[in-house]
Amino acid sequence: MEPITVTADAEEFTCNAYLAVGDATTLVDAGTMPGVDDVIADALDDAGVDGLDRVVITHQHHDHVGELDAVVDRFDPRVFAYADHPRRDVALEDGDEVLVGSEACEVVHTPGHADDHVSLVGEERLYSGDVVVYNDGAFDDGSFGRTDMAGQSRERLIESLREILDRLPDTTAAMFPGHGDVYRAADGPDTVREVIERATERAERREPKYPDE
Repeated sequence: MEPITVTADAEEFTCNAYLAVGDATTLVDAGTMPGVDDVIADALDDAGVDGLDRVVITHQHHDHVGELDAVVDRFDPRVFAYADHPRRDVALEDGDEVLVGSEACEVVHTPGHADDHVSLVGEERLYSGDVVVYNDGAFDDGSFGRTDMAGQSRERLIESLREILDRLPDTTAAMFPGHGDVYRAADGPDTVREVIERATERAERREPKYPDE
């Protein structure tokens, strides 16, 4: 079953939060959309699934964890995160394997946009958080996370993009980013690897991503 973007109808700024139903039904990020727990409940009912097993947080910027309390209070899932958090149950480390739905994903520590950022690399899907996205207004076919705010680093982000490329299987055919559209190689002109390579090349120019940077 394809992951469901449970924040798709949000009217306020939020990340993409993905529900992956399977052996370990997983929410990747919680977003900031009020009532997202109701959307999750409806999706679980439609899938004939009893509950939510886990939430995996790519990083703890507010747009990714704003509704975490509401989700945890309603479904009582285990929370996986790299950095400490009051609701964290499992500490993620680089190289860990975590089940997302029914897909085993490798945890790759990918700082630069956020010190605690992780990406989830599977044989079929990449959950890339904010380190790399398909489109975001700056670029429409491969973009990188912003690095112009306090605590961020373009150099570390470039290293993280290269690390994803080093550990990305050739079979990975879909990218589920923290913002913008999901990219599926079957529907586009490039492989997921080619999208990330393009984003990396753009980041390596060291040019401002946005005009006001």
